[in-house]
Amino acid sequence: MGIKSRLKRGDRFSVPGIYDPFSALVCENQNFDTLYMSGFGVSATLLGLPDAGFVSFNQMNDRLRAIANVTTSSIIADGDTGFGGLANVEQTVVGYEQSGADAIQLEDQEFPKRCGHTRNRRVVSKTEMVEKIRVAKESRASDDFLIIARTDSLGIEGIDNACRRGNDYIEAGADILFIESPENESQLELICNRFDSIPLVANMVTGGSTPIFSDAYLFELGFSIILHPTYLLGAVYSSLSSAARNLKKESPEEVADLGDLNRLLGFDHIWELDERLRS
Repeated sequence: MGIKSRLKRGDRFSVPGIYDPFSALVCENQNFDTLYMSGFGVSATLLGLPDAGFVSFNQMNDRLRAIANVTTSSIIADGDTGFGGLANVEQTVVGYEQSGADAIQLEDQEFPKRCGHTRNRRVVSKTEMVEKIRVAKESRASDDFLIIARTDSLGIEGIDNACRRGNDYIEAGADILFIESPENESQLELICNRFDSIPLVANMVTGGSTPIFSDAYLFELGFSIILHPTYLLGAVYSSLSSAARNLKKESPEEVADLGDLNRLLGFDHIWELDERLRS
């Protein structure tokens, strides 16, 4: 069952940020049925660069296709600004839908964009973003492919203007609203009170602009989708750093062994085929 059907029946989603097929497999193995392909994570792991507009549509789409090939979980895919103008938005929506995403997130930043919890962000006009949402809606092959409209305007224009943008984005055809970087609990509550008839996204970024609250509390406020875009990447950074330090000191810690990795990646099936067909 897709995200649209599950939202209609009242499901709520705690969604880990993944960035490659391996992280997708790990999360699916832990019974996450919805994943978020994070532009921050892809930029970091593919290029070793910050989330500042360096990753192209083709790179993101190739990574999405690779992830979709190994998981049955639903995928919310970060579409950044649509990677350009209206024709680029069209290409991005068509490409992401064909590659296996269930939803695309599009934001109203200027290109090159910046991570939503960093400084020096700038937003396009409300009119320009409304046009992008309309093109995105027209470009999808199925209404089951959802459009998440994100505004980064709160820290620039204030909460009231961000909500006005949100209203216009919904009228343009967005299925889900994402007001990025609320600065306190009151703003989170205000967003839920203003938009009680459309699914809402909250973004929990450790060390980011928004205070961290539990999924349960955010669901109680009225959010339907809670993203954790950098949590796993931060865990990987911490674990890799620790393991590398210990390896350098010639005192390696206990980690998942080759058997664990082979089971996750499906080597059992390869061996079964070898033995069955060669017997």
